[in-house]
Amino acid sequence: MGMNGSVLAIDAGNSKTDVALIGEDGSVLSTARGGGFQPPVVGIGTAVDVLGAAVEQVLDAAGADAGSVAHVSACLANADLPVEEEQLTEALYARGWGRTVEVRNDTFAILRAGADEPRGVAVVCGAGINCVGMVPDGRTARFPAIGRISGDWGGGSGLSEEAMWFASRAEDGRGEPTELARTLPAHFGLASMYSLIEALHLGRIAPERRHELSPVLFATAAAGDAVSRGLVDRLAEEVVALSSVALSRLGLLGEETPVVLGGSVLAAGHPQLDDRITELLAVRAPKAVARVMRESPVLGAGLLGLDHTGAAPRVHARLRAQYV
Repeated sequence: MGMNGSVLAIDAGNSKTDVALIGEDGSVLSTARGGGFQPPVVGIGTAVDVLGAAVEQVLDAAGADAGSVAHVSACLANADLPVEEEQLTEALYARGWGRTVEVRNDTFAILRAGADEPRGVAVVCGAGINCVGMVPDGRTARFPAIGRISGDWGGGSGLSEEAMWFASRAEDGRGEPTELARTLPAHFGLASMYSLIEALHLGRIAPERRHELSPVLFATAAAGDAVSRGLVDRLAEEVVALSSVALSRLGLLGEETPVVLGGSVLAAGHPQLDDRITELLAVRAPKAVARVMRESPVLGAGLLGLDHTGAAPRVHARLRAQYV
């Protein structure tokens, strides 16, 4: 089996890593799943060790040697700035997994998995929110996506925080009434926002459970609560602001272009959110074609790898067929 055009595809998120070894004919030779990729928390070396464990599994399973792979296509969470991509590229080259290495932010994997060619825009809304765009000549559009300090609004954790803010003020009288003052504490079996604030502050409810409040916000909106509906509309506006700016930077506003929506919040099928995104896109980017990404992001990392090696369209098609 020739490894000359082989691709090691890595899609590493905050909570899990998927790795696939792809032969030069586009067949998936082996796959593995590993832990989350969090360089800001554990440092680059330790984070790359997590990838290494999964990479060793796929190489062993396919009977391939490290270094026999032509190209490593790594789409990594927390690779938000070009300087971070450069550091991670160096770290991956040092492992000697492949002759060439390309590191991109993990949002690019979602874009490439959801588009027929390396052209379009993706918005991902999971715990955080991010947007990238690309065109075949290699130009990209992106945002720092560090959080509030880089102008971001939304994402599951941001929405949970906003919901808490409105609910707290509703309960104590500083703000307008909202059903969130009842539904948020009820999710944890508590009777009041005061109890929920206390439980979070004293650590009786683990901080990582806050993101559970985002689905509660959507359910409260669906039941007709005005404040909740306002937050859902604002998220739709944010998704459309990100995508229309990215389309405009790449000169794609005038032509039919996919806008791929990914991440747990956008894949959940909230009717109000989906309808509002469609309405606003029709105004700001009428030629954009929105679709929710259902494919595995590691497919996107693999397709980007095949773009890099110059593989034929039938090779791309063969890879995609294995992920349908």
